[in-house]
Amino acid sequence: MTVSNNNTNKKKVAILIENGVEDSEFQVPYKALQMAGMEVVVLGSRMNENYMGKQGKLSMKPDGTTTEAIALDFDAVIIPGGMAPDTMRTNPNTVRFVQDAMEAGKLVAAVCHGPQVLIEGDLLKGKQATGFFSIRKDIINAGAHYVDEPVVIDGNLITSRQPGDLPIFTTAILSRLGYGGKEAALPNENDITAEWWKLADSWGGSTKGDIVKGLNTALTGERYSQETFEQYAEKTSDPELRSLLQDMIQNKQRHILMLESRIKELGENLSIPAQAADKYAKLKTALQGSDDTDLLRRTMGDLQTGVVDVNNLRVKFTDPVTTAILTQIEVELSKYEQCLAALYKARMASGEVKPAKPTSAPAVKM
Repeated sequence: MTVSNNNTNKKKVAILIENGVEDSEFQVPYKALQMAGMEVVVLGSRMNENYMGKQGKLSMKPDGTTTEAIALDFDAVIIPGGMAPDTMRTNPNTVRFVQDAMEAGKLVAAVCHGPQVLIEGDLLKGKQATGFFSIRKDIINAGAHYVDEPVVIDGNLITSRQPGDLPIFTTAILSRLGYGGKEAALPNENDITAEWWKLADSWGGSTKGDIVKGLNTALTGERYSQETFEQYAEKTSDPELRSLLQDMIQNKQRHILMLESRIKELGENLSIPAQAADKYAKLKTALQGSDDTDLLRRTMGDLQTGVVDVNNLRVKFTDPVTTAILTQIEVELSKYEQCLAALYKARMASGEVKPAKPTSAPAVKM
């Protein structure tokens, strides 16, 4: 159904804010609710604060504070993620506001690190919930059953994991506030075929250009590392390292195909940097004089760099499909990192590898 223009029927939603909030996790639901004709009230802990987003894209003053806000006046409360929830949970007024909303049966929605506020308020016991993977144990220890899905709904509680889930998370909120379905041109939150990135884009999330640039960045990295690992495999005399490298090369090929396929699905071409990555890799991987110990350390260092780079990319986009691809790549890189670490430790134990010498710190003049 569509939202009535009658102000008496207008839904009123509170969205919490603190410094360090994840920009997209605030902006996407905020803009979507406004576009749906709902009254959106921004609540912080201080009235005169100009709150800044974690990525530096968001700058906003609140409409009020959780100190004087009354939960019964609202139909829903949204808790964005980023570093902000860790500050929110230290404010007893904010925690009490969320507790009151939950106990009154109001819709409470938290994304990413947002469940930290729910944990502080002892609101997750016996609940099905999700959140950013780094607080999975915290959610479990709070008594919830952690579910690794884009959106998890348990009664009046809605939770999601990360920016890539935002279009699904926001759609779930809108539909439960009476705005959804075909009349509102919104897909069902369980529709895996929906072009969720377009919806997120219309709500201030990642544009197609943002997404394709990120995919091409990842593609460049995967092509670079594939070429590098091929050179390492040719040079090493260690059969276990060579076997592991050959397995990683095949894994890189699968990653490349996934990334290329997603770029083509979006109707875009591979970027020039991605197409030139092979030559770039050959230029950067001259390995004259390297022995097996050096190659093992280089391989481990390259993988660790890849894990960090992909993780940084993964949390940037509000496209569930791209996020899932980057998540798979990160998980697989991390597994290979552990395999290499085990091989490295085994070589150290046998005396075949000597520990790397620590870099000496410069002397401090008194």
